[in-house]
Amino acid sequence: MADQAEQAFAAAFLNTLSTQQVLFHDDYQQPLPHSLKRVPVLNTPLPSPAKKRITNDHLSGAIQITFKSIKPAVSYSLSVHPTDTISTIKSQLSHTHPTAPPADAQRLLLKGKALADNKLLKEYTVKDGDVITLVIKQATAETPPIMNQTLTPAGAPARKHRHQRIPSVVLSPSPSTSTTDLLAGVDGTAGASGEGEKDIILVLDSDVPPQPVQFSTYHDTVAKPEYWEKLLVFLRSEFSSEADAVHAFEDYLRATKASLTPNEIAKIRDYTGVVGMAGT
Repeated sequence: MADQAEQAFAAAFLNTLSTQQVLFHDDYQQPLPHSLKRVPVLNTPLPSPAKKRITNDHLSGAIQITFKSIKPAVSYSLSVHPTDTISTIKSQLSHTHPTAPPADAQRLLLKGKALADNKLLKEYTVKDGDVITLVIKQATAETPPIMNQTLTPAGAPARKHRHQRIPSVVLSPSPSTSTTDLLAGVDGTAGASGEGEKDIILVLDSDVPPQPVQFSTYHDTVAKPEYWEKLLVFLRSEFSSEADAVHAFEDYLRATKASLTPNEIAKIRDYTGVVGMAGT
């Protein structure tokens, strides 16, 4: 019985010890017999690294593209690279071919889709030998028009730029016609000069200088708040009642609203102190 009790005590004690956490000091070193043996490293010969193959991708990746314009009918061939931007290709086209339009006047289309200037050529499905449509932008007022003879193929007659100008028609009386003669010609009687009706000369001359345009100062005057202040002072002097003066002021202001902006009307009311309906 005593032996069994000791064995049970030892088993319980060992079980308790196994559940306790083992703590090691900072300078603890594992005994050499318990440490792992060093794994031997074999001197196995390794192959030398492969040399990097240097290739000129800029030259080897070049593709041939044909740029075809419908109006005028002309085509250009250019060697480009997939890593080139569309704007770079436009510049290369204008510098390589003297008859090509400038880069800012070009518009490239691929299957009806416009190519963006800031994108690379490889972003589109463009292969070697493909044809890209070249559309020439129309000249604006700031840029001079592109002459047709520059984009005309060799051997084709150049067409000149046509500009039609409608001559001005000026109805002017004869220099010898006076006011009396004109009045006399209306009723069919002879005038002071003894002659009847005078012919009106039709001058068809395209070199007649244009007449200066007379600009009206109506808006500039009615837009000034000082003008409306003077008008209000005048109306107050004419009407004995303040309400009648303000009523006349409002009638005139409503008739002039078509020539004024809301900002100008607000300035006028702030300056004169006359507030309209709903505080406007």
